[in-house]
Amino acid sequence: MTIQFLPRPLPESLETLTELALDTRWTWSHAGDAVWRSLDRELWERTRNPWAILQNVPESRLDALAADAGFRKALADLAEDRRRYLAEPGSCARVCGEACLGSVAYFCMEFGLSEAFPLYAGGLGVLAGDCLKTASDLGVPLVGVGLLYQEGYFRQVVDARGAQLETYPYNDPTSLPIQPVIGPSGAWLRVDVEFPGRTVHLRVWQATVGRARLYLLDSNSLMNGPVDRGITAKLYGDAAETRLMQEIVLGIGGWRMLEALGIAPEVCHLNEGHAAFAVLERARALMAGTGVSFDEALWATRAGNVFTTHTPVAAGFDRFDPGLMRRYFREPVREMGIGLPKLLGLGRADPRDEAEPFNMAYLALRGCAQANGVSRLHGAVSRRLFEGLYPGWPEGEVPVGHVTNGVHVPSWDSAEADELWSRACGKRRWLGPLGTLPAAMEAVSDEALWELAARRRAELVRLARRRLSWQLAQRGADPARVEAVSHALDPNVLTLGFARRFAEYKRPDLLLHDEERLARLVLDARRPVQLVIAGKAHPLDEEGKRRIQAWLAFVNRPEMRMHAVFLEDYDLALAQELVQGVDVWINTPRRPWEACGTSGMKVLANGGLNVSTLDGWWAEAYAPEVGWVVGDARDGLPGEDAQDAERLYRVLESEVIPGFYERDALGVPRAWIRRMRASISTLAPRFSSNRMLREYLERYYCGASSAYRRRTEAGAKLARELHAWQGALASNWSEIHFGEVRATRQGGDWLFEVTVHLGEIAADSVKVELCADPVAGGEAVREAMERGAALAGVANGYVYSACASASRPEWHYTPRVVAFHPEAFTPAECALVSWQR
Repeated sequence: MTIQFLPRPLPESLETLTELALDTRWTWSHAGDAVWRSLDRELWERTRNPWAILQNVPESRLDALAADAGFRKALADLAEDRRRYLAEPGSCARVCGEACLGSVAYFCMEFGLSEAFPLYAGGLGVLAGDCLKTASDLGVPLVGVGLLYQEGYFRQVVDARGAQLETYPYNDPTSLPIQPVIGPSGAWLRVDVEFPGRTVHLRVWQATVGRARLYLLDSNSLMNGPVDRGITAKLYGDAAETRLMQEIVLGIGGWRMLEALGIAPEVCHLNEGHAAFAVLERARALMAGTGVSFDEALWATRAGNVFTTHTPVAAGFDRFDPGLMRRYFREPVREMGIGLPKLLGLGRADPRDEAEPFNMAYLALRGCAQANGVSRLHGAVSRRLFEGLYPGWPEGEVPVGHVTNGVHVPSWDSAEADELWSRACGKRRWLGPLGTLPAAMEAVSDEALWELAARRRAELVRLARRRLSWQLAQRGADPARVEAVSHALDPNVLTLGFARRFAEYKRPDLLLHDEERLARLVLDARRPVQLVIAGKAHPLDEEGKRRIQAWLAFVNRPEMRMHAVFLEDYDLALAQELVQGVDVWINTPRRPWEACGTSGMKVLANGGLNVSTLDGWWAEAYAPEVGWVVGDARDGLPGEDAQDAERLYRVLESEVIPGFYERDALGVPRAWIRRMRASISTLAPRFSSNRMLREYLERYYCGASSAYRRRTEAGAKLARELHAWQGALASNWSEIHFGEVRATRQGGDWLFEVTVHLGEIAADSVKVELCADPVAGGEAVREAMERGAALAGVANGYVYSACASASRPEWHYTPRVVAFHPEAFTPAECALVSWQR
């Protein structure tokens, strides 16, 4: 027997299979599905992993396919399709112009590209994967930076008692569509990171995502000790020290990896605070290259850093004990020329409080000139969470904006939906501007939409039956029971889907609040309902596991078994099946704990409708014509669960179920289809990752890229000036004081005049503004006051004036002084403010 090395040699006419299998574009472009199915149908159905198929298909099968002219033609067509795709310039340049094409490094703790690539736990990773795919489609020069986990997140198994069990299959790198990165010396590229008393050696891997690249670090090197080899063993290590080491590897190791690869990003996007140490390493690298101080380097690099927070509660931020931080950062602070207190202060609300833990979100905010939440509501929640970092600034001016998440539609639409969209909008619909899509989808006929619903529901029923049979067989169930589930569910019955992480705030058992009422809905002879449920609980979340058991007990009631199912091991593959097939997606988080929640977005392009509380994205998407709402726009409390359950049942009983079953003479539910059409035409484009990434380009990346260039040119001259500007302001800010404020009525306006004494502060270094809080849902007033004559006999004192509407009383308005520099992001980079009292 000969020894086979990977990647294996292929027959000459099939050599392009290797390149195609290593490009994970197959996760969203299904042009090659037939090719991979031809290689090994069973393995394709089980893994959806072309790279694994190539490693396992027998030589005899390859030889047969090499001799098959039809297969060679299909392979050549697939290779040509990929060549054309890669050669297209993409629409990125048209969004921001040529000046915006510096590369973007996208750091994230997890990436969800496919179930065949299990480096994700949930929504954060799936979003990151969708972002990479969209960058490829739009031609955005974005590279992903992450970790290669030996085990990744757990796989769920449910035992005969309904208890969740966790297993951790090994991620064999040879079965993943990745390749080692070979350095200039011809050896495997290695990156080193200093830990207390030792150096950790990190291996570098590359995954191809169409036109984008994902680079992954792995500590499982023979050069490391056993503990360090385990740093990248498991996604989100349970111990605080393990988590700290992972985040050092991601942030510091990730930036060093980019340098070793010769990639010099202008924009560094931190997708959550886990990667915030990258801002320190980026500053240190600039110090080494230019000789600037740490503070000057931070001023230079901060302009190019963007932070996206996904956390709606303060307890969700990673925090580390000061003693642990001192141990791991004693040596790095020497290299940066700063003391430990200064570094630790970057991660504290009060930099002087030596007992306060180090907060990664605070470091990210202080190291990034721009920050955003992931929905409009989450942006407001985040401003409230971070208000304490910007003393004196109103909550509405806390520098956290929002870009609502979106989903990569080609990854989530069904074959049937793709066919309908292609007929209406063309094959290239997600590769450029989306303005024409709503009108095109509005023109789709009722019959075509209803046919779409029927076909995808039937496919979900088929797939659910197959999964159920496999689940039961794995548990050794009675053969008669296994046979029975082959008839479970009905392709003509209203199908409700609920699938997500079983966390308390998501209230996964809200629908079970009154089991008998739910059972009556399901078993109604005239208008029945069927349920497809899935989800995992965190391994340490016993309450979440109990809620899974409650659902399993319900679906296993003898009268329910054919009408309600729980599908195990919720992952990307199962998620795709569910969102492609359900009629209604149910989401019940307690507002405002769902930062965004993208699962409901994934049903949109497939014609599914949403029933949800007004949290996350649904708070801005909901309208009566596109779906249904549970509750109102008030923040929820645990004691209101019973009330929300009653609202959920009432919506189902009085609106959802009647709407599905009220048919015309042709058997078509016209009112239901009107909702389908409104949802699919208006919401699917609006909540796509195409729109999301274009917003990041327009609002954040382009400005960050150009600001970073300006600050780093000429030996970081501008950054030095900004640092000096801030230092001068901080030293003399206490000298600012106000004189008398005079308000004079002039028609429909007030004319305000105020004297301001600036002391040693240059007048051009500040702005004086007239401010008023918002009233009755209106906008806040922020009116720049004009500097007038210098005050006689006073050093650096001036009269400032501005007009404001007299529709509000004069006492609503207050002058203030804020730091100002045309090149600074205020208050993100300089939060100095002084109010007239």
